Amino acid sequence: MFQLEIIEKCKANNRQAQMQLYNQYCQGMYIVARRFVKHDAEAEDIVQDAFIKAFSKLDQYQAEVTFGAWLKRIVINTSIDMLKAQKHQQVELEAAHLNVVDWGNDNWLVDDTVEVVDVKDAISSLADKYRLVLTLYLLEGYDHQEISDILNITEVSSRTQLYRGKLQLQELLKQKKNGTRY
Repeated sequence: MFQLEIIEKCKANNRQAQMQLYNQYCQGMYIVARRFVKHDAEAEDIVQDAFIKAFSKLDQYQAEVTFGAWLKRIVINTSIDMLKAQKHQQVELEAAHLNVVDWGNDNWLVDDTVEVVDVKDAISSLADKYRLVLTLYLLEGYDHQEISDILNITEVSSRTQLYRGKLQLQELLKQKKNGTRY
């Protein structure tokens, strides 16, 4: 209930309530944005832009989901918009050109010696089209239909990019384990 009171004050343009809401969510939203972009400054810009959008559209928030979930969606969309603006837009893959992929193999196991930081570093080094799909699928928990809507690609492209990104990720982690650089 306390959260809704703060949101109502924010709707009334109460700057103190807006700062309270910002302080409550800024670090978590920064982490979400950082999963999409490679530089801290870009993530900070995304968070600022997302909060500006959120505060300007706060009257559209209906509390059907938590405020954090609503804001997270804005951060993700803002991250993707920034990547598109930087001409890092993904190239749509034609379904006819895609290799047949074994969707049944959903093995995401990695060696026990691989640490979380290694996985995050490896993901950040992938090409954008793979990094975005992997991030949305693995870290944010979206399914392929949601990913296709967010990135404006087909579900087949989402699955293929996830599969190919997974192969590259496994190769990078294998190289890391064997002591070579990536």
